[in-house]
Amino acid sequence: MAGRIEDYALVGDLETAALVGTDGSVDWWCAPRFDSPACLAALLGTPDHGRWILAPVGNGRCTRRSYRGDTLVLDTVWETLSGTVRVTDFMPPRRAGEPAPRIVRIVEGIAGRVPVRGELRVRFHHGSIVPWTRSTDRRTAVSVAGPDSAHLGCGPGVELTVTRDRTTCEFTVTAGLRVAFVLAWCPSHAPAPRPPRPPTSMPPSAAPSPSGTTGPPPCATRAPPARP
Repeated sequence: MAGRIEDYALVGDLETAALVGTDGSVDWWCAPRFDSPACLAALLGTPDHGRWILAPVGNGRCTRRSYRGDTLVLDTVWETLSGTVRVTDFMPPRRAGEPAPRIVRIVEGIAGRVPVRGELRVRFHHGSIVPWTRSTDRRTAVSVAGPDSAHLGCGPGVELTVTRDRTTCEFTVTAGLRVAFVLAWCPSHAPAPRPPRPPTSMPPSAAPSPSGTTGPPPCATRAPPARP
């Protein structure tokens, strides 16, 4: 079941946006633009209408979460009995002429050992179309239906399991270990986006910037200034 609207945080690339719940589930994403049909639409229905969850096994609501500085880079932290894990979500701004919006999610172990489970159910056209999903290799899955396609990739150390209606993964993170996931949309007739790889521009949250303070990654989208 979808959360309350106040439980969602927004990440975006200035051309579209996604909503991330306190349980680590992306329950809304319209791609490639704000006015496009959603391909993750559990916000208005059930998980079977499309969602992408990354969270510790057996845990629900996160312990805490916050944005980094004045950016739309979202940190979500779970403190479990076996350890602490953080999931960082953001959408890199697109370069000129680049049609593919991307959601980047980085799972980082902070302390102990934490088992994590991921599940992606892509449902195009506001949750009404179940795409054909296949794996192209152990770390990449592609979902296609009509004019739309979605491409999921992950970093080393994790293998994706593709079934008829979803893509799942299970892995364990320890302190200092990071695993990156990238979900990209592109027209089904267009060449597939470059295989996602772990972002090299995403520093650990505790890494100081040149000014001596904790700073956002260079690819972060900055939040607009607050209105007076």
